Amino acid sequence: MKHAKHTPKPPASPELPPEVRPGQSIELLKELHILTRDGKLNQDSRRKLKQVYHLYNFIEPLLKDVLEQKQAVSLVDHGAGKSYLGFILYDLFFKGLEGNSHIYGIETREELVARSTELAARLGFGGMSFLPLSVAESTTSRELPETIDIVTALHACNTATDDAIDFALKKQARHMVLVPCCQAEVASVLRKNKGKELGRSALTEIWRHPIHTREFGSQVTNVLRCLQLEAHGYQVTVTELVGWEHSMKNELIVATYKNLPRRRPTERLQEVMAELGLDEMKQRFYTPVTAD
Repeated sequence: MKHAKHTPKPPASPELPPEVRPGQSIELLKELHILTRDGKLNQDSRRKLKQVYHLYNFIEPLLKDVLEQKQAVSLVDHGAGKSYLGFILYDLFFKGLEGNSHIYGIETREELVARSTELAARLGFGGMSFLPLSVAESTTSRELPETIDIVTALHACNTATDDAIDFALKKQARHMVLVPCCQAEVASVLRKNKGKELGRSALTEIWRHPIHTREFGSQVTNVLRCLQLEAHGYQVTVTELVGWEHSMKNELIVATYKNLPRRRPTERLQEVMAELGLDEMKQRFYTPVTAD
């Protein structure tokens, strides 16, 4: 009696963590060290993935909004680093698009630019490119289009967030997504003018002590950024990216161009700077020459 040959079953694929979304590139997640070689998540990578997904939930509706208006969407990610955000955005959204949609990663460290370029080529992510530029340099670079739909900047240090805003304004961006980092410029001006301001108003007690100067300066910086964006016709929403337990630098600013009235935020911006002795910073937080 002949017995049927027994064909061994192929080894079962390791079950992916529930955090991994359907259709995601497993190779990408491993390359970004979000997944281990055996397809697992450790505590740190689980936190990183949660943060990126949380941010993606804010960005996805903006991408769809652009595509409702036109056939392709362009996005520039400033201070891209290892381009976690850019790669996840491409994997979850862009790779399913037809046409000329594109993500540009801007990063000063050339070794990270080279690494991201190689990874995008290996994964077949043809709509991604990476440029070794500072945020300020990218504003005038001919390697970028004259207009950009969406601008992101996550933890771009010091004035790089302000440079990203300047870039977005000059590129007529429809949407901006900003997670500001530390910015010492406003605090340094507050510190410099502290002596002559202290006797003028009791409110100067808010930044009399050095630690308060630093923290208040950081808060004021983001207030001025929001007023500047409103003065350019944007609708601005400020929220937090993740819970406070992960990072103190988690303020999320989302701006969408709505051609809103500009006069009131322009006046408020000027009033705040005058009240705090920051008039010398008008060029940093510039507003349109004419405000309706």
